[in-house]
Amino acid sequence: MILKGNDKFISGGVCAAKGFKANGVNCGLNSDKNKNDLALIVSDTLCNTACVYTQNKVKGAPIYVTKAHLEKTGGKSRAVIANSKYANTCNADGEEKAEKMCSLAGDALGIPSDEVIVASTGVIGQVLPIEPIESGIKPLVEGLSYTGNDKAANAIMTTDTVDKQVAVEFDISGKTCRLGGMAKGSGMIHPNMATTLNFITTDVNISVDMLQKALSEVVETTYNCLSVDGDTSTNDMASVMANGLAENDEIISDNADFETFKQALYAVMMNMTRMLASDGEGATKLLECNVIGAKDFKTAKTIAKSVICSPLFKCAMFGADANWGRILCAIGYADAEFDISNVSVTLGSSKGKIQVCENGAGIAFSEEKAKEILLEDEIIIDINIGDGEGKATAWGCDLTYDYVKINGGYRS
Repeated sequence: MILKGNDKFISGGVCAAKGFKANGVNCGLNSDKNKNDLALIVSDTLCNTACVYTQNKVKGAPIYVTKAHLEKTGGKSRAVIANSKYANTCNADGEEKAEKMCSLAGDALGIPSDEVIVASTGVIGQVLPIEPIESGIKPLVEGLSYTGNDKAANAIMTTDTVDKQVAVEFDISGKTCRLGGMAKGSGMIHPNMATTLNFITTDVNISVDMLQKALSEVVETTYNCLSVDGDTSTNDMASVMANGLAENDEIISDNADFETFKQALYAVMMNMTRMLASDGEGATKLLECNVIGAKDFKTAKTIAKSVICSPLFKCAMFGADANWGRILCAIGYADAEFDISNVSVTLGSSKGKIQVCENGAGIAFSEEKAKEILLEDEIIIDINIGDGEGKATAWGCDLTYDYVKINGGYRS
């Protein structure tokens, strides 16, 4: 993992911050009894809450219910309940089932159902059976623990091969603060907010407005710079719950404390973004594309995402083939203005770096050295546009035979 600023990595995921419990159980949605399928995160006190959602015009029912609850409460929540296996999307009874999940959790916790937000992930279009969730609520709540983050993280996984959890510790005005998160996602990932679900908790005291501002800004340089396969899920959601138990002075403006908080949020979200990219369906390599020298951030981001979204380039990386022409091709069809004759490209990994293009044209390089570099499991593509101070980073993965195998039989 990568750390920037004065933050310190700690364990605990969504339970790292003070006052947060979590749990995950198998309630029967997933026939594999060793795989949890229902998760719950609960704060000891009411939280200021911010969310960002998928921009797909087809949205899962939990998106609408979560939006409605936060609008009703003024951005307040106490808990989040989430299931895997069924996306609860494109179903006539979807919102009814999502509301039922909230009321089941609320009743068991003794809190209003409006203080519960909800998320689902899995197969689109299949009706979500509510009976297993009804039977699973009691053990889910009874098993809540301040160390239950691993069980919760497992419950939201679908085709993920590993869970994704990050937490950091930092100081704000002399108070020790913590922020942690968990994410899921392996395929159908091309967030545009922001299948990914991302739940973040913190004990920082921060207003709803500033929490939303931080999340909306950080998502632009993390999840919105991520792509596995170019498909924006119907259920993408990222939430941040802040209960204020760190007892710092409330952050209500864009001051130094806000910047410290935003840096911690970035550290968690950026590392979860890298984990999501690295665990792309069938992936063998994490791809990181750094663009500098663009006229602005938007141009740099557009170019970086164009490269990591290119199926031909992703295939070349799977084969450890330094086919740099595919990079130039992807740069060239990016919806951005620049002079291709100024562009240079360098490929790198833990085995070193090698420049393959300068001033928009190929240069002599060792194919053997390039192959050695590209056989590693983390590949860095550095692109200099030579046109300004704008810069951005995007993350993706290679495209392998296994991606087709996984998605050819996903419903089974």
